[in-house]
Amino acid sequence: MIQVLFLQQPNGELLGFQMTGHSGLAEEGSDILCAAVSSAAYLVANAITDVVQIKADLSVSEGDMSLRIPEKAVFLCRTLLQGLRLHLMGLQEQYPDNIRINFTEV
Repeated sequence: MIQVLFLQQPNGELLGFQMTGHSGLAEEGSDILCAAVSSAAYLVANAITDVVQIKADLSVSEGDMSLRIPEKAVFLCRTLLQGLRLHLMGLQEQYPDNIRINFTEV
């Protein structure tokens, strides 16, 4: 199962995310859900670090990704992180046994 943890401020503003695991829908390399989640995560991470040019805390390894932005960058990254949240929540509705999303205040 893919586990996603969104990091948020007490007011609900997103500061980043942590993702881990594989969906188990298909073999590695041909899993449509893993591909959708990975693609969305890389899009947002690259947009934040390379397009918006925010110095985020980013870590990527096999099956894992985490990203955290500084609090001063919330306004600049709001749309990207909210878009990721909406996309992943839609996938969770379609594949409730394969992806789980949670939120934690930091």
